[in-house]
Amino acid sequence: MTTKYLIGIDGGSQSTKVVIFDTEGHIVCETAEALAPMHTPAPGVVEHPDDDLYTTLEAAAARAMRQFPGDPADIVGVGLCTIRCCRALVRADGTLAAPVQSWMDLRLSRPYEHESDDVAYVTTTSGYIMGRITGSLTDTAANYIGPWPMDVGTWDWFSDPDTFDSFGISREMLFELKMPGEIGGYVNSAFAAATGIPEGLPVVHTANDKAAEALGAGLRDERVGLVSLGTYIAAMVVGPTFAKDPQYYFTNFASEPHRYVYESAGIRRGMWTVSWLRNLVGAEITQAAAERGIGREEYLNELAADIPAGSDGLMCVLDWLASPSQPHKKGMFIGFDERHGYAHMYRSILEGIAFRMKQHVSDMEAELGSQIEKLVLSGGGANSDVGMQIFADVFNVPAVRNEMRNAAGLGAAICAAVACGVYPDFDAASARMVREADVFLPDPDRALLYRELGEVYADISAQTDALLERTSHILSNR
Repeated sequence: MTTKYLIGIDGGSQSTKVVIFDTEGHIVCETAEALAPMHTPAPGVVEHPDDDLYTTLEAAAARAMRQFPGDPADIVGVGLCTIRCCRALVRADGTLAAPVQSWMDLRLSRPYEHESDDVAYVTTTSGYIMGRITGSLTDTAANYIGPWPMDVGTWDWFSDPDTFDSFGISREMLFELKMPGEIGGYVNSAFAAATGIPEGLPVVHTANDKAAEALGAGLRDERVGLVSLGTYIAAMVVGPTFAKDPQYYFTNFASEPHRYVYESAGIRRGMWTVSWLRNLVGAEITQAAAERGIGREEYLNELAADIPAGSDGLMCVLDWLASPSQPHKKGMFIGFDERHGYAHMYRSILEGIAFRMKQHVSDMEAELGSQIEKLVLSGGGANSDVGMQIFADVFNVPAVRNEMRNAAGLGAAICAAVACGVYPDFDAASARMVREADVFLPDPDRALLYRELGEVYADISAQTDALLERTSHILSNR
């Protein structure tokens, strides 16, 4: 039989990735285009500059098709996944009327304010990109998290006029809603000409990036948890019902109709902190890694593996980007002495991420009345053996990384596989396309040490918040 293929588009907050899979979930080729740094022209304004989300997709898709060794006629569909909690203002012709507002933009915390007659539509990143590559003004209901008139329980716009109107967007400015796993449109001639992806291919909606990641990681029930190691680090389990107003997690749409992802509190600028440290001491790390003939991340991981669990008392508090409700929060290292260098700092960042996420997951588990038995890690951070082992020891459960680390791209391909009839349902597609690669088992002695240190870690902010608030007050009055 002729091999068939699926394209998974993963539009993230740092890069746009395009992966071509066979229908068994094996990677045939993959490309990525880095996004430009965020544009911050004024306090609270955080934008993707120019048309970065689309132009990087064009470039990544074109390179993927040039690398693709098969027959383009054997590609059966495209799955589209993009970042969530962003706002795109679109002209009548489908192009951007203004730069896309990032999830970090404070305007996303308020109802939409119509300031330009050039804006014909207000949509998410997935709606905007679907419109550009197909010409169809459709969007997935499962990406409307945040300031949108969306009823999460019904997967439709609010039916109550007063509630709907409170979001400031008229019905005429919103795209037609589709479900994950439904075709949103077909590749148009312009996108086909720019990329080599065949014109007329169905383009399938997924959800938001975190939900597509959960699907691509193989989460099928709440006994398995996922920690997504990205710019924003989140922990997730899946479930069948919408939970209204939980205290320690929130209910997100899943990447399949009328299922949900329960997502704990997370870490803003999580794995970004690793990049920050690497760049801070970049020349030294680059030179040492080059002398060893290895990459900078691999070099750091080798060094961190030789640092004892607990980083000789150094702890890292991951608050490099404070939330709007607690602007005084700051990232910090606590516990320096003469033994500590950047290898300790790197390991303490990984440990701090694991400590913080263990707190969040434990709170979510207690509220759900469940307990995870296995932890899947995805994203670039899952490539680190030392990081994987730290998570296994801190959580005291097996930590797994799958063959496909770009779980969001695989989740998009799974949605395309279901929509295009490759598999009859999401269970069948997941069973065939998701495979474990490595399992890290917890060490009992380190697990006990991390449990005790985790209790200390949980108390740091309670001791330092008052000092940070005083500092913030002094500086804000200058």
